[in-house]
Amino acid sequence: MKLGIVGLPNVGKSTLFNAITNAGAAASNYPFCTIEPNVGVVAVPDSRLDSLAEMYKPEKLTPAIIEFVDIAGLVKGASRGEGLGNKFLSHIREVDAIVHVVRCFEDKNITHVDGSVDPVRDVETINLELIFADLESLERRIDRTKKSMKGGDKKYAAQLELFERIKEALEHGRQAREIDFSAGELEILKEVSLLTLKPVIFAANVAEDDLAEGYKNNENYLKLVEYAKEKKCEVIPVSARIEEEISQLGEDEKLAFLEELGINRSGLDRLVEASYSLLGLISYLTAGQPEVRAWTIKKGTKAPQAAGKIHTDFERGFIRAEVVSYDDLISCGSMAAAKEKGLVRSEGKEYVVQDGDVVLFRFNV
Repeated sequence: MKLGIVGLPNVGKSTLFNAITNAGAAASNYPFCTIEPNVGVVAVPDSRLDSLAEMYKPEKLTPAIIEFVDIAGLVKGASRGEGLGNKFLSHIREVDAIVHVVRCFEDKNITHVDGSVDPVRDVETINLELIFADLESLERRIDRTKKSMKGGDKKYAAQLELFERIKEALEHGRQAREIDFSAGELEILKEVSLLTLKPVIFAANVAEDDLAEGYKNNENYLKLVEYAKEKKCEVIPVSARIEEEISQLGEDEKLAFLEELGINRSGLDRLVEASYSLLGLISYLTAGQPEVRAWTIKKGTKAPQAAGKIHTDFERGFIRAEVVSYDDLISCGSMAAAKEKGLVRSEGKEYVVQDGDVVLFRFNV
């Protein structure tokens, strides 16, 4: 899963990204790597892996991962090439979802690009750039579709109607994700890569004091929450400065620091979990020697395709999956005990893998 971090200048985007990359570097369970200068990889928090590691004592523990891409160059006019406009657009087209960092703190020492803090205005500035970029893409697509219609293929007429419906909505300031689409229309749109169709989470960058007070007195944060409700988006409050401090600490120090702040999880952990949920992702688990591991799949994935995440041979030669739920395995204390109680099931090709399934795939190639 790849998440793009966007935001106007001086909203805390780079500070948050630096915290993310440091957190990745410090993660004991996953070797941090920088794929490019602007990409960081972090582990998806999953306490189930620790419990399975206690049971199996594996040589290796591998969590699911998320890539965060720091997308630079977004300023007013990016869609027309201002700032690093073209680079920004190419990077954002590649991500699965957008984490939009929005400034919700006041600080006279940090200048705002528009002279004042207004989270809704800032969000709409970026939204407008995405809308302009999508309009340009759609106009080219509409022209090509009209030319293709001359052959008399009816599918192009349906595509044209869809593209023109989206174009009209964008021209009225609505984003593509605010429109209801059929399953067939969503299939067509996979080829179009609309920026405003990508799911969004707002990361509200708040001051340290706001975390302790539960954000009730932060008017900027409350404005953003109201706006997000209208747009059916989620808001995760974070303090980029605190996240940067946390990223430098060991696990025990981190827990003590969070407790002192009166919160039980870091903003990064909450952001990762919310992103996982936003994209409809779950984890199934494999456990034994030499490795305990979490594998990321889409909700609704059937057993052979889930097996294919491990290796294409597993999917090609799939015979069956031996499955036990994580809760049943932990309550029994061992796989042998779970088998004795009849809690380990043999599932075939139509089985839909569930979050927390501990799976052993049988295959033959």
